[in-house]
Amino acid sequence: MAMTVLNVIVTVLLVLTAVILIATVLLQPGESSGLGSIAGGAETFFGKNKAKSMEGKLALVTKVSAGVFIVCALVVAMIG
Repeated sequence: MAMTVLNVIVTVLLVLTAVILIATVLLQPGESSGLGSIAGGAETFFGKNKAKSMEGKLALVTKVSAGVFIVCALVVAMIG
């Protein structure tokens, strides 16, 4: 019984992190492609306040939710 409760909790957490991961990836702006990004790409890549911007916060949330998703998926695989 304890395993089924743990399985339900981890599965619900897995679904929630999947939804958060999908939302944060979809909210991130697309990367510009072509030769124009070569000249101006360094300025935005090495920007000092990138972590404080909305893009930086979305990237952080994406990384954290991806890590939680992987851990939950491994736990569900080990339990089930």
